[in-house]
Amino acid sequence: MRRLGGSGVEVSELAFGAAVIGNLYTEVPEQQAYEAVDAAWQRGIRYFDTAPHYGLGLSERRLGAALRERPREQYAISTKVGRRLEPSDQGGDDLAHGFAVPATHRRVWDFSEDGVRRTLEGSLERLGLDRVDIVYLHDPDDHAEWAFREGYPALEKLRSEGVVGAIGAGMNQAEMLTRFVHDTDVDVVLCAGRYTLLDQRALAELLPAAQARGTSVVIGGAFNSGLLADPKPGATYNYATASPELLDRALRLKSVADRHGTTLRAAALAFCAAHPAVASVLVGARSAAEVVDCAHQFAAPVPAALWQELRDTGLLPPDAPVPAEEP
Repeated sequence: MRRLGGSGVEVSELAFGAAVIGNLYTEVPEQQAYEAVDAAWQRGIRYFDTAPHYGLGLSERRLGAALRERPREQYAISTKVGRRLEPSDQGGDDLAHGFAVPATHRRVWDFSEDGVRRTLEGSLERLGLDRVDIVYLHDPDDHAEWAFREGYPALEKLRSEGVVGAIGAGMNQAEMLTRFVHDTDVDVVLCAGRYTLLDQRALAELLPAAQARGTSVVIGGAFNSGLLADPKPGATYNYATASPELLDRALRLKSVADRHGTTLRAAALAFCAAHPAVASVLVGARSAAEVVDCAHQFAAPVPAALWQELRDTGLLPPDAPVPAEEP
């Protein structure tokens, strides 16, 4: 278990990302979703991440139900604020936002203090909990000043009131997260898809800044939404079809992993976890089998010779930390 920043919240080094059980892209049967969470628990995962955005609340409802009989003091759970859900009668589905659910609600951007509190209250109701451990500002990319001026102070107030244990921001970029590390007192930032075997842009500023400030980093998107899990034509990279150049690079990475008797998935997870600022690596899974595989890959040792070959061939920067090394 790793402690987040200066908070008292501890998380497991491998975490369960619950976006997928909110019917990301395709429907996940209810029982299958519960079995995935149960498999995560059986494999020692004790940190679970969700958000209202994921399936218009479906992810939160399912995760809360799946964890209901678990001892509350034995796990950490995070959710997010910034997108408030409002009932909608427009009909249709939510596939335009990536989720195979009925469009029963609409998302409203809201980083005001009232919006943050109302969004959190809705999350607690869906989760069936009286508290969450971590709250992130969710994707404030186009609302930066609003998030810094009102959203962050609202979270700081919730933390000082003891409503939440740790606060932060979660984004698919590194630059604004670096600003959060420098300019606020966040405990943790969630960086998705920007520190992987294919994209190390978080290494330039975010990770060194977080390490210097004692801010924890949670890494999401270790497989870049699919390409590093199974590189093949048509595979996705950051939620779009991978370019031929990226596919070629991923196949070269896989070839090195195969040659050293390991898997690309194991190497991808080990790389994300190796930086000393990283507290946890978040993986999404839509079935118990996927959870078991991720846990197995995460625990598998990766030969030191693999990292050396990746550096020698230019597939990995020489300054990127690898397991058992300091940056």
